[in-house]
Amino acid sequence: MSRPDHMDVAAYALGVLDEQDTERFEEHLATCWACAAELETMVPVVGLLSDIDGETMMALEQTATDPGLLNRTLGAVRADRRRTRFRQLLATAAAVVVFGGLSGYGFVSVTDSDPAPPIAGPTQNAPVDPPTSGPTAPPSGPGVGGTEEEGDQVEATDPTTGVQTTMFLVKREYGTRINFSLRKLPGPRVCRLVVVRKNASTEVISSWSVPDGGYGTNTRPQGLELSASTSAPVEDIKQLQVQSVDANGVASPLVTLPL
Repeated sequence: MSRPDHMDVAAYALGVLDEQDTERFEEHLATCWACAAELETMVPVVGLLSDIDGETMMALEQTATDPGLLNRTLGAVRADRRRTRFRQLLATAAAVVVFGGLSGYGFVSVTDSDPAPPIAGPTQNAPVDPPTSGPTAPPSGPGVGGTEEEGDQVEATDPTTGVQTTMFLVKREYGTRINFSLRKLPGPRVCRLVVVRKNASTEVISSWSVPDGGYGTNTRPQGLELSASTSAPVEDIKQLQVQSVDANGVASPLVTLPL
């Protein structure tokens, strides 16, 4: 029984012997109780040593002359395997965490991709103001401003110019709101609405341009609707006057509405 035969135990356990050496070692193993006992003790560490390559095996064989060195080498191999397995456990745990996070993200993504359920609107109907119409019937006219029929209604037609107006005076905390319409108003011209107070002071509260076709005329049937405000209370107003202003700034009355 040669010493190399005894040193083939580890190589045999790892399965790194070639076919000829394997047969030779098995013949030796059948008659050597020492190698058989050593092989039995190596079974638990075969899994730890299974990754050792041929070069490492040769290095282990060279430690045969120094049993202490062999033990230290095997100890180092075991420690390395433990560290490797520990790192593998950490990697596995990290993979579980990452996978769990990705799974949660995937779940959120899938659920977020579903169309959101429709949100029920309020069951209570919002109050809607009743439809109001201006003094002129056609609703598609170029009217601007308020058209509500609120407040004190007054009307006037100028016998000279033929301009017609209907005004609604609404009392407000700040003064008076005036919603008014004009018809039979020829153009082109620039107009303005003037408040004449009872103390004889005046105030221009609105101005506008009239196109060639005018408003409330045969060319343009729709009347003009406007809205303006003044700080004067209704009871302080003497009259309201629509004036035409020429290029030189000279004003002339188109229709006057006394109060």
